[in-house]
Amino acid sequence: QVQLVESGGGLVQAGGSLRLSCAASGRTFSRYAMGWFRQAPGKERDFVGVISWSGGSTYYADSVKGRFTISRDNAKNTVYLQMNSLKPEDTAVYYCAATNWGTENRPPRRTYDYWGQGTQVTVSS
Repeated sequence: QVQLVESGGGLVQAGGSLRLSCAASGRTFSRYAMGWFRQAPGKERDFVGVISWSGGSTYYADSVKGRFTISRDNAKNTVYLQMNSLKPEDTAVYYCAATNWGTENRPPRRTYDYWGQGTQVTVSS
């Protein structure tokens, strides 16, 4: 069992930056690939990016590529989402999720077993 708690959301002006954190419980955090998703009002939950269990591979949605960076600190059981050059269209609730996907390939969405409660990010124009 893995419990995930996101933090770091808030209100920021367009062009600004935020760093989200996702703290995980459990001793097996390093075995999990960790993903970030987001859901805007009235829309489906979309993939943002993922980092492999080793930290050696990352994948990003085209909409955030070059602006967002995912990293992890296995000693702290924490994964981060650094968001730069934020746009109003980045406004959403951001969720982290864990998958026991053991390769360096991008995990299928259906494999994510654990989800956090989400943190709100609002980007004003």
